[in-house]
Amino acid sequence: MPESLEDLVELLDLEMIDVDLYRGRQPQTALQRVFGGQVLGQALAAAGQTVDAGRMVHSLHGYFLRGGDTAVPIIYRVEGTRDGGSFSSRRVVASQHGKPIFYMSASFQKPEPGLDHQEPIPDDVVPPDEAPTLASVLEARSGRAAADWDREWAALDVRLAGVTGRQFWIRASGKLPDEPALHACVLAYASDLTLLGASLLPHGIVIGDRRIQPASLDHALWFHREFRADEWLLYDQTSPSASGARGFAMGRLFTEDGRLIASVAQEGLIRPIGLDLSK
Repeated sequence: MPESLEDLVELLDLEMIDVDLYRGRQPQTALQRVFGGQVLGQALAAAGQTVDAGRMVHSLHGYFLRGGDTAVPIIYRVEGTRDGGSFSSRRVVASQHGKPIFYMSASFQKPEPGLDHQEPIPDDVVPPDEAPTLASVLEARSGRAAADWDREWAALDVRLAGVTGRQFWIRASGKLPDEPALHACVLAYASDLTLLGASLLPHGIVIGDRRIQPASLDHALWFHREFRADEWLLYDQTSPSASGARGFAMGRLFTEDGRLIASVAQEGLIRPIGLDLSK
């Protein structure tokens, strides 16, 4: 995974190799597959480079088709499906070894006024300065040293915000440039980190449990309001259902002062391996 926030920013700075064609590099990693959030963030970065700078992403929908190879770059081809008076839509295909590994559709909108309402931020969370780090929690649950987890997710600062394990404080581990498109890509990256684990909590299982084969299948993200990814965001998660070796989870992201800035939905593979389902 990225060894620092600077490394993550470099990952999201794609190389243009032809019109609407981009190459994304890989970080040094011990993982056997590419992290889904990396593909989300890079695909969004590719799409954003083809859209007028005055239009910001408001939604994206992606499907993970194959596990990515961490040893070779990822090629992103962007299709300009529509540019209207207020909205632009793009389709992105991410490929390796001549085969697609990920599809994404994204929609961008120029700013305009409108009606405004939102659900309130949960009031039963631990403040970020008092919350334990995700690394320390995973160390206690998995037996793997906290330093190992810190290295794995060095680009992000993640802390457990509630005793149920479905609420987290997240932010980039450092200061980001004042570029809203970059903040959106960093949030897309981070949104895939803990969400699938919410579908395992009702069963008393954590995402690193070797009795479960996890993988993101699809991912949707809606951006509601302006935000900074280098400031604390509360990631409030829930899982309405798990069945057929798939878990479904939803999340809401709030600023520390209570603004709802994004919503997320994901279905992922949580295939049992050697797990006794009769209990």
